[in-house]
Amino acid sequence: MRWERGRRSQNVEDRRGSGMPRMGMGRGLKGGGLGTIVLVLVAMYFGVDPSALLQGTGGGMPVDTESGSRQASPEEDRLADFISVVLADTEDTWHPIFQKMGKTYEEPKLVLFSGAVRSACGMAQAAMGPFYCPGDHKVYIDLSFYDDLKRRFKAPGDFAQAYVIAHEVGHHVQTLLGISEKVHAERRRVSEVEGNQLSVRQELQADCLAGVWANHANKARQVLEEGDVEEALGAATAIGDDRLQKQSQGYVSPDSFTHGSSAQRVRWFKTGLLEGRLAACNTFQTDSL
Repeated sequence: MRWERGRRSQNVEDRRGSGMPRMGMGRGLKGGGLGTIVLVLVAMYFGVDPSALLQGTGGGMPVDTESGSRQASPEEDRLADFISVVLADTEDTWHPIFQKMGKTYEEPKLVLFSGAVRSACGMAQAAMGPFYCPGDHKVYIDLSFYDDLKRRFKAPGDFAQAYVIAHEVGHHVQTLLGISEKVHAERRRVSEVEGNQLSVRQELQADCLAGVWANHANKARQVLEEGDVEEALGAATAIGDDRLQKQSQGYVSPDSFTHGSSAQRVRWFKTGLLEGRLAACNTFQTDSL
């Protein structure tokens, strides 16, 4: 991905090494081993709302007060610089799209943290993966996640990393457009299975919005290099619900999907990438996901 000459965003909030305590998994989890498995599964997903994990878990009292303070490596600083460029690209993408709709795009903040972080959605750990908090309009990411993306999920490459950020910014777009609020309200009215289906549609739309970003960024700055699209599709495949469930529990349970299958995630990212239009990402009014 050609990113070095890109504009840097002013909306990156660096909290790495802030000394937040590491939160223990053991205390407060209900359901014993099953609860741990569920938490690990959710931790693998993008777009996790930490408050959903904290509710009913006793607040996740810290059991390890080891400080998160440490010196960032040159590799991490370069990655932080890369993220700043990607975030700037998302800003340059969504401002004109919102303007054409007669709306104003409010730029989100992106928080870099290490170990654990406090957000308006509650406390969160690095193990939970990147997430967007609608309560404060911020994207949170511990850069160590990208090691997991490369090693555990076998999805290396800078464009795969950019896809992660663009997906989370997609949740911000959904929040600004009122989509997230409507989904949240509807999920309170329906069964768990129906609520999961709504969540899948919301997540697949965020994948599509990430594709819209890639389309616009490439038109504006020719950022794509050979193999970049394959990197993003590899990441989308790696974090499909079916793939993650098969790896963690040995079988697939479609009724419990919250983010969509690998094939669905790939399809909707490609839709956004090829179409480059917000209207192409209406996952809520289609019978074929």
